[in-house]
Amino acid sequence: MSVKDKVKQQIEKNSGTLPTFSEPVKVGSIELEQLLIAIEQNAKQRRERGKEERPYYAIELIKESRLSALRLPVELGGGGASIRELFYVLIRLAEADPDVAHSLRYHYYQVEQFLRAPVSDRKDRWLKRIAAGEIIGNAFTEISARNVGTYTFDTSLTPDGSGYRLNGTKYFSTGTLFADWVDVLASNWKGETVSALIPTNREGVMMKDDWDGIGQRLTGSGTTILNNVFVNEEEVTITQETDTPFNSHLQLFLHVVIAGILRNVVTDAKDLVHSRRRTFTFAAAETAAADPQLQQVIGELSSITFAAEAIVLTAAEALDAAVNSAVDGVIDYGLSHEASLQAAQAKVVIDKLALKASTLLFEVGGASATKQSAHLDRHWRNIRTIASHNPTVYKARAIGNYVVNGTELPIQEVYF
Repeated sequence: MSVKDKVKQQIEKNSGTLPTFSEPVKVGSIELEQLLIAIEQNAKQRRERGKEERPYYAIELIKESRLSALRLPVELGGGGASIRELFYVLIRLAEADPDVAHSLRYHYYQVEQFLRAPVSDRKDRWLKRIAAGEIIGNAFTEISARNVGTYTFDTSLTPDGSGYRLNGTKYFSTGTLFADWVDVLASNWKGETVSALIPTNREGVMMKDDWDGIGQRLTGSGTTILNNVFVNEEEVTITQETDTPFNSHLQLFLHVVIAGILRNVVTDAKDLVHSRRRTFTFAAAETAAADPQLQQVIGELSSITFAAEAIVLTAAEALDAAVNSAVDGVIDYGLSHEASLQAAQAKVVIDKLALKASTLLFEVGGASATKQSAHLDRHWRNIRTIASHNPTVYKARAIGNYVVNGTELPIQEVYF
C-alpha cells in the first residue's frame, strides 16, 4: 500500500478530520499527503454538488499548513524546498485541484523575488509574513494595453500627503480573490513604473469574481478595481528595468498545472474503463478492461503524462541553477536565458500533447462519457485555457530564431 493510500485510509477512518498543522509542511511528509488528499476530496465534493463553489476551504488549509511557504528555508519558517521540489508538489496540488494550484501562481513568483532580493528590513518583513502563511495576489494586466509586455499603465499612483492614492482597473487578477495582499503595477506622476504591495481588504480595493473563461473558472481571476486607495510610502517600490529574463518561472508554472491535470486524465481514463459494463460487438475483448485497444490508449495517456512532468521538472532544474547564481539579487544572464529557453520549449511541446490527451480520454468511454455529470470535459477546457495564456506560435518562432540566428529570447516577457 502506498503512502497516499495509507493516509487516505487514515483520513476516512477519522471521518475526514485533519490534524492541526504544528509546523510548515515539507516535501515527502505525511502532513503534505494529508493536505493534498483533503484538497482533492473537497474538489470532488464541490464538483458532485454541481455548483461552482470557490475553493475557500482548500485555500484555508494551504494557509494553515503553510504550504505557501514551502520555498522558504527551514530556519526562516518554511519547508526548505528547491524550485524543482516545489514544482513537483504543485503538480500534485494541480492533480488534486488545478484551480487552487493556479491561484497560487503569482504568490510563488513573488516569494522567489523576495528570496533573492538583497538583505533589507522590507525583505525580512515579507519573509515573516510568508512564513506565517499569508498569500500574495496580483493586479497587473490592463486590457487597454496594445502590446502585452510593455510596462506602461493607465492605473495611476499620485501623491497625497504622507502617502499616495492609487486609481485604476486591472483584469485577470489570478488568485487575488483568495489573497491577503495584492501587488499592483501602476505608473506614477513622473512616468515611472511602480509596484504597490497592499492589503486586499484596504478601503477602495474591490475584487470582482467575474472571470468567465471556459476553464480554470475557480481561480479567482477576476477584475480588481482600485478606487482612490491610500498607499503608504513604504508599500511602494520603483520597478527597475532588467536585462536578465526571469519570467520563465511564471511561464513554467502554467505547465506545472497542466502536468497535474494530465495525471487526472490518466486516473479518469482508468476509472472510466473499470466502470464500463458494456462493450461493442466489434470490440477486441469481452470486457473494456481486457480490450487491448483501450489499454493502448491509456498507455499513450500515461506516457504523455510522464513526458510532460519530466519536461517540467527538467526545466525547473534550470530555474534552480539560475536562482542559485544570484549575487545581490542579480541572476546570471546566461543561466536565466537558458531557463527561459527551456520554459518556452516546454510550452511548445506540452500544449500539443496535453490537448491531445484530453481528447483521447473520450476514446476509452462510450457516449455516456460525454455527460455533463461526468465532468470529463473539464480537462480539455482547463488545458485549453492555460495554454492560451501565451500563443505557442510566438514561442516556437523565438526558439527557432535563436537556434538558426543566435537571436536571444525577448527579455520583457509577461505571462498574465
